[in-house]
Amino acid sequence: MEPAWRQQGRGRGRGQDAQGERSRPLQKERPGAAGRGLRTKTGSPPEPPHGESVQSKFEQIQKSNQAAAKRLVESQVSSSSSSEEDEEEGDHRDGQRGKILASTFTTYTDQTGGDATGLARTGQYVSDLFQSGALTCLICIASVKRTQPVWSCSGCFSLFHLPCIQKWARDSVFLVSSVTDEDFGQKQHPWPCPKCRTEYPPSATPNRYTCYCGKLQDPPADPWLVPHSCGSICQKELKPSCGHTCLLLCHPGPCPPCPKMVSVSCMCGKAKPLPRRCSNKTWSCQQQCGKLLACRQHTCSQPCHTECSPCPRVSVQSCVCGQEKAERPCASPRWNCEQVCGSLLSCGNHTCEEVCHDGVCPPCPRSVSRSCPCGRTKSSLPCTEEVPPCGDTCDRRLSCLKHTCSMRCHRGSCETCRQEVEKECRCGRYRKLMPCHKEYLCDTKCPKTRNCQRHQCRRKCCPGNCPPCDQSCGRSLGCRNHKCPSVCHQGSCYPCPETVDLRCTCGAAVLVVPCGRERSTKPPRCKEACRCPPSCHHPSREPHRCHPGACPPCRQPCLLPLPSCSHACPQPCHDLVLVKSQQVQLAGPWEQPSEPAFMKKALPCAPCRVPIPTACFGEHEVSPVPCHQRGRFSCQRPCGRPLTCGNHSCSRDCHLVTSGNKCQVCEEGCSKPRPPGCPHLCPRPCHSGNCPPCSQMIRQRCHCKISMLYVECTKLTSADEQTKEKLGSCNNQCPKELSCGHRCKQVCHPGACEEKCQQKVKLRCPCKRIKKEFPCSLSAQSDVQCDDVCRDQQKKVSQVKEAEQRAAQEEEQRKLQEELEAFEKRQQRGGRRSKRRGRREEVDDERGRVGWRRCAAFILVPLGGALLAAAAYYLLSAA
Repeated sequence: MEPAWRQQGRGRGRGQDAQGERSRPLQKERPGAAGRGLRTKTGSPPEPPHGESVQSKFEQIQKSNQAAAKRLVESQVSSSSSSEEDEEEGDHRDGQRGKILASTFTTYTDQTGGDATGLARTGQYVSDLFQSGALTCLICIASVKRTQPVWSCSGCFSLFHLPCIQKWARDSVFLVSSVTDEDFGQKQHPWPCPKCRTEYPPSATPNRYTCYCGKLQDPPADPWLVPHSCGSICQKELKPSCGHTCLLLCHPGPCPPCPKMVSVSCMCGKAKPLPRRCSNKTWSCQQQCGKLLACRQHTCSQPCHTECSPCPRVSVQSCVCGQEKAERPCASPRWNCEQVCGSLLSCGNHTCEEVCHDGVCPPCPRSVSRSCPCGRTKSSLPCTEEVPPCGDTCDRRLSCLKHTCSMRCHRGSCETCRQEVEKECRCGRYRKLMPCHKEYLCDTKCPKTRNCQRHQCRRKCCPGNCPPCDQSCGRSLGCRNHKCPSVCHQGSCYPCPETVDLRCTCGAAVLVVPCGRERSTKPPRCKEACRCPPSCHHPSREPHRCHPGACPPCRQPCLLPLPSCSHACPQPCHDLVLVKSQQVQLAGPWEQPSEPAFMKKALPCAPCRVPIPTACFGEHEVSPVPCHQRGRFSCQRPCGRPLTCGNHSCSRDCHLVTSGNKCQVCEEGCSKPRPPGCPHLCPRPCHSGNCPPCSQMIRQRCHCKISMLYVECTKLTSADEQTKEKLGSCNNQCPKELSCGHRCKQVCHPGACEEKCQQKVKLRCPCKRIKKEFPCSLSAQSDVQCDDVCRDQQKKVSQVKEAEQRAAQEEEQRKLQEELEAFEKRQQRGGRRSKRRGRREEVDDERGRVGWRRCAAFILVPLGGALLAAAAYYLLSAA
């Protein structure tokens, strides 16, 4: 059996062809059909007799056209009358609905004495059944009709089409089984409700159409009963269970609270039983409870209640071992301190290491039979001695669980297994030699599709058990307004859980529909007055009820003041009138003419016909003229209007003065005196009033005589001295130099520059160490003196210079002494010697002196400089 959304055109609020053809009423012929160009026998004019004249034919055709236009207007205006009929029909339906609700709730209200406060929730479900379009199947997004088989959820009480919920249950079980079962179809998986997710076993899949209480299969559609109801008493067990059953007739939604009266005592049982409503039978007598609490010391001081709470008082209590005492709540008397027991064990050598315990201490853990670390050699040594290692191979299993430890018997954990083994990756594609304790994972990404059947796994070295898809679904739901927020999944998404408030035009009546049905559901019927503002110029519409669509046309008198006069329009309101639109010109005889289209258009008011006395252009005489044809005229007399100059009058014939047809212009020149200082003449001809300001530009140089300025004459003549100085300035920096040599900082100005130069200059002390900035105007009065640091440095520098001078003098004395010694040696040699020998000795002496000078230049001079630098550094550091 196909689901409802396949049988009936996929739902979505469209016309349901399968069952809609059966229940669709016959459409009445609209009265305006003939006015829309439909060719019917009744709408076409009868053929005239043979001897009828052309004039009679024209009159008959004219009457026929007028009748068609009248029917068309009536069909457009009939919305108000049809709405009134719908309101009357709606009132009749409301009365019938009230009778059905009263008969459904009679057995309950008889028990409560007419009190229906507990029926609010159930009454809403019953009322929605009678509201057109209020109930929607969330699976196919189609309306639930009273003739269609349905199923109601026991958790949220939502109605679904029976074929839709059957297909939903089968698809849900199939999807869960295909994802979770290795042996597909062996397990019985539950299926959820599309709205509240209440789970049902596969055996609870609905296969029959029953009423709400489940007593009658295939209940008939009775117009005097609640839809899908059997009409008998519900008799479901009430929740919370009280032993009574529901007294309402078979109904949708939850059962109301139990209305029966029972005699019950208070919660503490001290007061006498009183008659109470079964759904609200727990009551308190407000007396003190007085029951003994669990601490066995205090009694409960709270007013009448069901179960006593723990004792809130505090008392001094001992810990479990009895070594400490503390204030503790009475509700928790047993507590442990944080001290170690420390009692001597039975062995007499060790003490108990447990924290605060009761009873006898446990035996010494070393007194039992012990073994060596590897576990092969057993030993019965006293508890004071440690069991030594046995010396054999450990042979304990390593963490890899494949190899054993090769070390000798030892204490502590064994080392990590480092043997080279051939390992297979997790996905089983590759093998590789690597240490046993390491896991081998290849870089191959899994190409399989995840459980959503949309996205790939893409996990590295996947063994085949791909994780569930963690991406968001994001597919559009059936409502076409929201997207699925669930994790990516197979199959169809859950229905949209959102609801939309569908309101009438004024917003007073509200109908809650599932998301996606707001476009195809009619707005609720409203009994309030229409609040739509008038579409015409009248302040209010004719009173009528709230309705969907456009309001009927206004029939009030226009009474608008006519645009060309002050009279009111006496015709009916014509702001929105049906007017035949212009026909499109056909391109040729092959095109068929379309039906005449009408459009609403605001027509202008008719011309006013009231006679109005009207004067001529120059107001020389007055004549009566119709209001819509009134217009001033020329009497051919001289105009006589004063000209614009105020000195002469117009000599033309009586004429209308407009922007393009003015009186003649005075051609004489203006002779009024000019303002003082203005050398220009007034450019206008003879005129009245003051002359316009002079707009001529005067050329002059600025105060600094560099730039050429152009100033409007009227500004210069009307300005004071201060303004004239501003107008004569070029707003640039003054190019003149002060007596100090700096440039003037002021903007272009008249007169001499101020000698107060604010340019910053730097002054130094005599030793050039201290540097300060002063304004140029104060530099002559300022003086920077050396401080103690400068004096110390000068003293050190002078000492260094004196040392250098002494070294230079000593060097010079040494050179003179050497020359003197050389001269004395030459004098001592004397005697007889040949010229050649004498020359050779002179050459040797000269070479020796040159070598000595070079030695002094390359060795003694740097050595002396280094000594001087060391002496200077020592003096500076000592200072």
